[in-house]
Amino acid sequence: MRMHRGSSKGPRDRSRGSESLPLSASPSPPEIELTIEITRAGTVDRRTLTVPKGALIRSVLKQLGEAPEGCAVLIGDVPQPLDTPLEGSSTLTVLPTFSGG
Repeated sequence: MRMHRGSSKGPRDRSRGSESLPLSASPSPPEIELTIEITRAGTVDRRTLTVPKGALIRSVLKQLGEAPEGCAVLIGDVPQPLDTPLEGSSTLTVLPTFSGG
């Protein structure tokens, strides 16, 4: 008698082994270290942050308490879209573009 897929009885299909791993067994994504330089009113606030590889610039800004839509972000001298995934350690320059008042 063949049981439904979730049954613990009966013969098992061993070819689907990777699907049955518990979530805790999934490898965590590699992490990258970022240096963030927030430039505001002639001063630079430098912070270091460790995030999973592939994190979006938008999520990094939110994690720092910055408003993503109110910032321009540069890597080197090149402006970056907020939905750019970060693939390696780098320095982000964050330029807030509104006064907040």
